[in-house]
Order: sequence, then C-alpha cells, then structure tokens
Amino acid sequence: MDIRLTSLSNPALSGFDTIIDTRSPSEFAEDHLPGALNLPVLSDEERAQVGTIYKQISPFDARKLGGAMVAANAARHISGPLSGFGGGWRPLVYCWRGGQRSGAFATILSQIGWRVGRIEGGYKAWRALVIERVAGPVCAPVIVLDGNTGSAKTEILHRLAARGHQVIDIEGLANHRGSLFGAMPGGQPAQKLFEGRLALGLEGLDPSRPVLVEAESSRIGDLNLPRGIWKAIISAPRIRLSVPVEARAAYTAASYADACADPRRLARIVDGLRPLHSAELIDDWLRMVDKSDWTALAEGLMRAHYDPRYEKHRARHDDGSGAIVRLEDLCDLDAAALAVEAALAAQEAP
Repeated sequence: MDIRLTSLSNPALSGFDTIIDTRSPSEFAEDHLPGALNLPVLSDEERAQVGTIYKQISPFDARKLGGAMVAANAARHISGPLSGFGGGWRPLVYCWRGGQRSGAFATILSQIGWRVGRIEGGYKAWRALVIERVAGPVCAPVIVLDGNTGSAKTEILHRLAARGHQVIDIEGLANHRGSLFGAMPGGQPAQKLFEGRLALGLEGLDPSRPVLVEAESSRIGDLNLPRGIWKAIISAPRIRLSVPVEARAAYTAASYADACADPRRLARIVDGLRPLHSAELIDDWLRMVDKSDWTALAEGLMRAHYDPRYEKHRARHDDGSGAIVRLEDLCDLDAAALAVEAALAAQEAP
C-alpha cells in the first residue's frame, strides 16, 4: 500500500504504528521524518560497496550482493527491534526515492503478515514538501520580539506560549542561543533536519492568529534561516524590549552557566575577536575569564561588541514604529511576559 504525501501533517501518517527509515545511518542523521525509526537495510559501508560494484563491475553483481546484504540486515531487524510486535502492528517504510530498499524490506515484512505501507517517492517527497513550506510565505501574521543581547527574549516567548500565544522558538529548533557563546549540549541539527522541524512548526500555525518569533540574524550558529521565515522576520512589526545593560549582563551570566563551565572555550572565542577589537580590550576580557568574572565579561561584550552590532542590524530592519516594553530588570519574567502581552494587545487593537 503506497501513501502519497500531500502535506507534512498528512492524516495518512497517523494510520501507522511505526515509521521506518530504511536508508543508511548517515542519510538518516542528515534528515528524516519526525519520529522515524532507522532500520537500515544497507549500512553506509555496504551502500558504498554496492555502488562501487555497480559502476565498476556490473549492475547484476551489485544487485546480487545488495540483495544478500538486505536479507541479512532485515533478518537482524526482525529478530531484534521488531521482535516484540504482534500481528496487528502496521509499519510505514520509506527509503530515498526509488523504493528499492524500502520495497525489499516491505516485501519481507508483508510476507510475515504485517500490513505494510510505503511512502511514494520516499524521503525526497517529504523533503519537497519541507522546501515548499520554508521557502514560501508564513501563513500567519508574524510579530517579532526584539531586544538587545541578554534581554531574555527566548524565555519570555516560552512564557507567552504557556499563556496560549502562538510562538515558534527558532533558536530551540536550531539548538543554539544565537550568539558566539550560544552552543548547546548535543550540538546543532543538520541544516535539512532544522528545516524539517521549522516546516512542521509553520504548518501547524493558525493563520487567523499572529505568531511570535524572536528577532534573529540570517544565521543561527552554523545554520541558515530559510528564505520564507527570514523575509517574514525582517518585514514584520516589532515589539522591542528595552532593558538596562547591567540587568542584561546579570541575566546572561546566570543563564549561560553551562558555557561558563568551560573557561578555555570561552577564552578561545574571546581571543577570536581580535580582528574586531583592540588588543587592550581583548586582554581585558581574557582577564575577566581568568577571574571567572562572568557578569563583567557579559557587560563588556554587550557594550563594545553586541550592542553596536545589534543597533546596526536593527537600523536596517526596524522602522521604529513598534512598541517598546521597558523593563528595569529581568527578575520577574512572568511580569515581563505580561508587559509584552499588553503591548501585543495594543498593537492588534484597531
């Protein structure tokens, strides 16, 4: 039974118990359908070996070797990860595009007695829907929460989401805090995997309600923002948080505790700023790292590095007409979220 995907949230997907990606581990790591289980019928090494024989010897020899490998790997999957499933289990399998790998595995599973589905066009069909979604316009009105580095924008967005507002946490999807020191445990997803996560978030939006996102540059860590969401961010109305630099520095020092646990990494990042700042200033920041004076370091970086660059970026994309929410400190983020909510309501009022 072949399933043709017409949307990323295709109802047909819910009719299956498990989605199985039969591609190699490296293909799966780059991107895959949400929640898919990777049961490769050819490993990366086996796939390369079969491809070499196909090109250098003959397609027949490649298919013969590949068939033996697929059968052996399928046997391991059936006796291992799939051994606990009963006769009513319904798997949905896919591979890259042509269906040879998923077709071979689906045939074996169906012979056992399981009712197997296959995604028509495989992963490539899914990827085409992702590209269509992230490259096109955002279906809901976008409002950008702006504010200089350390303004707690992400945390305030989380609180607004808990209060029922429509929010997309782009930095959360990218697993990065969007600064030089913003790396998160586990690292960032591959670009395609990030785009897939973002596409699902965009597809789930209610077009009749605004969606709140954080002000971003066109890159978050090593990832590029897709064209559709980037165009929406730079043209959207803004609500700007205005917070004293001292309060932002204190908040940043506390919220970046994981980064501060690795002073040598911080020192390398600071040292990498030498082309942009004087040697005296860099050496001063490095002394703060040596003394673990994180609040002073955060304030110094904000005043000399982040704030000037943020103001230049804002001047290109903000016409100054948006609401400004002034916060004396960031001790009560629930109260901050309520202040943003009031600004949002005033902005939406006719």
